[in-house]
Amino acid sequence: MELASYLAGERWSDHPACTHSLLASVARLVNDHTSDEGRPRLAELIPSVIGLTGVDLHIDALITLRCATTALPVAAADRQRVLAVSVLVCERVLAQLDERRGDSLSPDSERVLGAVPHAAQWADRFTSNISPRPAAFRRQAAPHAVSCAVEGAAHALIPDPDAMLRKMLAESIQICAAWTGKAASGVGVDDTAWAEACQLTVTAGGR
Repeated sequence: MELASYLAGERWSDHPACTHSLLASVARLVNDHTSDEGRPRLAELIPSVIGLTGVDLHIDALITLRCATTALPVAAADRQRVLAVSVLVCERVLAQLDERRGDSLSPDSERVLGAVPHAAQWADRFTSNISPRPAAFRRQAAPHAVSCAVEGAAHALIPDPDAMLRKMLAESIQICAAWTGKAASGVGVDDTAWAEACQLTVTAGGR
């Protein structure tokens, strides 16, 4: 995100104004939990996050839902309950936004919850009386769920956690692009700007 801020012409920051706050959080978390060997594969996504901003709560709910459903089947048991709760809460937020029944689930959520029946049953009981408040969801629930999802994927006993983390970020970018009406192809970056950005990264890391 620091590279994105530089390439967007902003001050050097990992919380740039040019990127939706939750998408930026996904990017930071994925970067931090990706191995040194896998991190170069994230670089090509950097221009894609620039200019993706918006206030529609659909963006927060759909990014959170995608991260949670990606990690839920492979996460450790202690995280599965949290992620199952996150799936149900996201679905209820989306139901409120779309003015549909609160107990309706998307096919993807049904499939993922069906793969972890014990966690799903616990989450259903836990959320039985929960009515999500939009402001609290955006400020607290969504960032916490995304963090749990990224950590769950990073520590999962799967052949290639880096690939799952990259997929999580790439699909979050696609969601944000779709709801902001902006292309996810990002901005053009010339070789000079890229070299300068990389040098800034080295300098910042050495301070």
